[in-house]
Amino acid sequence: MNLSFYIAKRYLFSKKSHHAVNIISLVAGCGIAVATMATVCTLSVFNGFQGLVEGMFGAFDPELKIIPAKGKVFNPETDLFLKIRSMPEIELISESLEDNAMLSYKDREMPIVLKGVSNRFDSLTNFESLLIDGSIELERETSNYALLGMGVANNLGVNPGFVYPMEVFAPKRRATVNPSNLKASIANEFLYIGGVFQTKQPVYDNNYLIAPLRLARDLFDYETEVSAWEIKLKPGAPIHKVQSQIQSLLGNNFYVKDRYQQQEDSYKMVSIEKWVTFLMLSFILLIAVFNITGSLSMLIIEKQSDVITLRNMGANNRLISRIFFFEGWMISIFGGIAGIVSGVLLCLGQQHFGWLKLGTGANFAVDAYPVIVSAGDLLFVLITVLITGFIAVMYPVRYLVKKWLS
Repeated sequence: MNLSFYIAKRYLFSKKSHHAVNIISLVAGCGIAVATMATVCTLSVFNGFQGLVEGMFGAFDPELKIIPAKGKVFNPETDLFLKIRSMPEIELISESLEDNAMLSYKDREMPIVLKGVSNRFDSLTNFESLLIDGSIELERETSNYALLGMGVANNLGVNPGFVYPMEVFAPKRRATVNPSNLKASIANEFLYIGGVFQTKQPVYDNNYLIAPLRLARDLFDYETEVSAWEIKLKPGAPIHKVQSQIQSLLGNNFYVKDRYQQQEDSYKMVSIEKWVTFLMLSFILLIAVFNITGSLSMLIIEKQSDVITLRNMGANNRLISRIFFFEGWMISIFGGIAGIVSGVLLCLGQQHFGWLKLGTGANFAVDAYPVIVSAGDLLFVLITVLITGFIAVMYPVRYLVKKWLS
């Protein structure tokens, strides 16, 4: 065992002649532990919110989505898309046609995003879990039905089962606008209210209406065109590998997006908030680590006689500096490990018991703060503690040894 490390370990765990040295060392270690624990808990909460966002969008967004790089629509009836259909990793493909429209019910109107979907769209994701009223079926005999976001349904004051249909309007794509007869340049379709869904995401709940693909094509005046291909892969299929293969087939004319890329802004916002918060907590951790300086100062004064003995035995200043350096670094390491363990235990308790509540009511997706402990975050926090501990004791030890022991 390294001599300086061995002596430092003895100094750390042995009783001091002045009880205040033990107390100051304990306070310094506890400060590091508390700062580390707070960092672990905070990062885990951000992981929980990111997982919550993934779960919400995951029930609406497909695993992969193909959209045109230019323009709104594309024709999927080509040999290139037939090759994609034949890929063994793909379980299901759903076509969708999405555009802006105006929705009207009696005397109420509002702009919406109408998304026309094919018959098997509900098998693409776990959409049924989002349905809070009604059913998913969009076509019944000669009638067309729509699924409304909860915000859209509330604004129009409608519910599934209402007798009167809604009317949806969109400008005719190929018509010439005649100011004296505007109705001639506007297409319209009728829809009954089939169901209401809630994703807890305003971008969908307050804007989206899901309708049959055939009706969307009639309204927007398209034949075989779609605005997106939504893909579900077979269980265990490598998403990023399949994404790369499809992108290489389609080239630069199309984008192939996974769920993260479909909601890139939302995920980036959570990630940026997480690491900005971590940076601020790192400064608090650095301040806590510098409390070790007081403990080392008193320890160096107390061990002056031991240092004289070591020098008489041939020890140089480098060996003596390393003794107190290891002493301070071990305090930061033990404080960091204690903080990580405490933080993990608190996070596990929050997962199982939900001690900290977000609130009650429909405005909250969950009752308690969600937490997800990441092994990568724990390792990153530990490395941060080691680096800050090294920086915090390296210079002070050299200065204190020169000042008190020269």
